[in-house]
Amino acid sequence: MTRLRIGTRGSPLALAQAHETRRRLMAAHGLAEADLEIVVISTTGDRVRDRPLADIGGKGLFTKEIEEALLDRSIDLAVHSMKDVPAQLPDGLEMVAILPREDVRDAFLSPTAKTIDDLPQGAVLGSSSVRRTAQVLRLRPDLKPVQFRGNVETRLKKLADGVADATFLACAGLNRLGYTRHITWRVPTEVMLPAVAQGAIGIETRTDASAVRRLLAAINHDESAVAVACERAFLAALDGSCRTPIAGHAELRAGRLHFRGHALTLDGVKCFETTRVGAPSDAAAMGRDAGEQIKREGGAAIA
Repeated sequence: MTRLRIGTRGSPLALAQAHETRRRLMAAHGLAEADLEIVVISTTGDRVRDRPLADIGGKGLFTKEIEEALLDRSIDLAVHSMKDVPAQLPDGLEMVAILPREDVRDAFLSPTAKTIDDLPQGAVLGSSSVRRTAQVLRLRPDLKPVQFRGNVETRLKKLADGVADATFLACAGLNRLGYTRHITWRVPTEVMLPAVAQGAIGIETRTDASAVRRLLAAINHDESAVAVACERAFLAALDGSCRTPIAGHAELRAGRLHFRGHALTLDGVKCFETTRVGAPSDAAAMGRDAGEQIKREGGAAIA
């Protein structure tokens, strides 16, 4: 077969996810490592680190150049952290496989406090996420948020250097990198609802790439794909962007899909929340309906 080219960002976490994808494809199809080339692509989101994502174009800045490489056929498939993927994909591209989902929770990291409640009055919170910032301000309006961009290693160094008293990262990324020793507290989803599709790796290719699509179908994890489809439909219905604090989580329990979603004002003062329970086959419809409800109730407050 022709060697398959796997497109990815160049951060240690992105590379770990690309290597996991390659291992799964090798195991599913009896391929050799040489059959699957990992191609590192620099994205605008990686290059511009001195400004908030919302100010330079939002989440699509971590996927734009990689998707352009798919469309111009420089690569055959792309590996993404699904929480970085905009609700709408470019024409001609499709998310074909979702790998088994990791821990969806946020990780609280602090050298001095065991939980959010333990932070001293007016403590500095480092975060680049409007969702996490709004959720924490809802719990602790006294905290002082500061911008905290960069890959996992960069943020850990900033924390160690005392730039902030605490920060948050995704448990999934820390698990994949073997950095669990840095986790102070795995925040329950009842306390902080995760980002849409947090912990999920998605694999994208061209809609006309039938041979690649067949290869990827073998490594799709149905349960994770159903949950992510529900959450992303919720995001799409809200026209979710990097400027709107949106959270959503779906999971299968005893054959039923349970979804909880909310949107907040940037200051965390208002939170519009909804839940759904239904059949897995209705995942996208459930998410869309939940998003439309939140959009109606939140109105201009979350626009």
